[in-house]
Amino acid sequence: MTEKPLTHKQALAAVIGALGGTWDTERAVLALRTAGYEPRGDEAAGKEARRLLRDLAGDGVVVRPDPDRAVYRPA
Repeated sequence: MTEKPLTHKQALAAVIGALGGTWDTERAVLALRTAGYEPRGDEAAGKEARRLLRDLAGDGVVVRPDPDRAVYRPA
């Protein structure tokens, strides 16, 4: 039986869960690239990372303690 590869969201959630700490766009982009995400450029990578962090916040995986900063931490 062949396992499906993780989605970008699942991969980022797994890395955040394993490493903890605070997560901003740059750290999320690095984690995604390490997981195999090949964006068209830095702008695309940043947009995808921010979208995934917002999605994970909506799912309760991470929280954004300061509404003035786009920095998240595990919930």
